[in-house]
Amino acid sequence: MQLFYNAQLQASDSEFTFDKVESKHIVRVLRKKEGDELSITNGKGYLFSSKIISASDKKCQVAITEVEEKQKARKYHLHIAMAPTKNNDRFEWFLEKATEIGIDEITPLLCDRSERKVVKAERFQKIIESAGKQSLKFYFPKLNEPVKFTDFVKSASSTQKFIAHCQDDKKRSPIEGALEVQQDVLVLIGPEGDFSISEIENALESGFKPVSLGKSRLRTETAGLVATHTISLVNNLK
Repeated sequence: MQLFYNAQLQASDSEFTFDKVESKHIVRVLRKKEGDELSITNGKGYLFSSKIISASDKKCQVAITEVEEKQKARKYHLHIAMAPTKNNDRFEWFLEKATEIGIDEITPLLCDRSERKVVKAERFQKIIESAGKQSLKFYFPKLNEPVKFTDFVKSASSTQKFIAHCQDDKKRSPIEGALEVQQDVLVLIGPEGDFSISEIENALESGFKPVSLGKSRLRTETAGLVATHTISLVNNLK
């Protein structure tokens, strides 16, 4: 299956017109023509089967022939709140791979030691959409606006709340041991220089549990992906 995406599609729609960029890709690059079938998702759990009725490279139009609501693959909600990396490519790598594995929500965190305070939200959203299509996801993760660490932990809510910091703390337990399966989970991942001591204390006071992601010291984006994969793996094994 080749999956196309448009967030504006509704279950009640009978026809749909792709924008100029997507139309050009469908007609000129993929050489689709009238009568060809396309599979489309809106990233909110729906699969739309369609047939091209106008194969214009400026305005490709399809008729919706069938609408199917897909069951969500995971019984838990995974939210990773992570400091953007100094190198944008590394954060984009995380977004791509986490989307492929399976994640529901991503929040860029602005921390005391963050080296990047401005994020390319539009670029990041495109990375998520591309990865969602490639991995045949019908539920795309939500990308939130960047938020200050202190503001985030005050209002953060989840059945399970973890902070993965690098300080020498005997109270940290491996995340796979602390995790309760089939329960919503939120994990905080710090910047290249780790969370500050005050941030760690703030999180613990707000109900976050300290966890370890292994014996190695990981890059920010690697830590985010290890958390995503470990949570997915543990939930699938139990």
